[in-house]
Amino acid sequence: MAHEGTRLSLPAKAGLDRMCYVQPMSQEFLKEAAAFADAGALFGLDLGEKTIGVAVCDPARRVATPVETIRRTKFTADATQLAALAAERGVVGLIMGLPLNMDGSEGPSAQRARAFARNLPKILDLPVAFWDERLSSAAMERELIAIDTKRKKRAEKIDESAAAFILQGAIDRLRGQEQ
Repeated sequence: MAHEGTRLSLPAKAGLDRMCYVQPMSQEFLKEAAAFADAGALFGLDLGEKTIGVAVCDPARRVATPVETIRRTKFTADATQLAALAAERGVVGLIMGLPLNMDGSEGPSAQRARAFARNLPKILDLPVAFWDERLSSAAMERELIAIDTKRKKRAEKIDESAAAFILQGAIDRLRGQEQ
């Protein structure tokens, strides 16, 4: 499903020199996030084919911090590991990155993320809100390079760092909504 929105030029840094149409998922996100408790830690998830990057924010929802990268096996094992981490950290909701195409449409990766979220309540019954994660991994890769992180360490930390990037954007949006 394509989202209609405003036309903007992507920065040359992104490796794209064409114009595209994008719209923040603000309304959908805020509707989903309304199911969260007023306070409490949230998880940010960067769901990939081989890994799940996990980040958490403080209960006041000010700062997102990378937690770990889960190596994916089967859905039940992945969800059980997430549930254990969520219980350990008192998490009250999940922000899941939604990997939209650059034109705002949902491709196979976005469909996989939505399917994972649909099945999650079987094991981890927490509210889920989706956050547009376009270019989050690329942004974190640039940041890790900028702080001179070695290639091997970047590979280990990229998914949880991307999850923190996704979560920070979402909690910043939630805080902006409160003001």
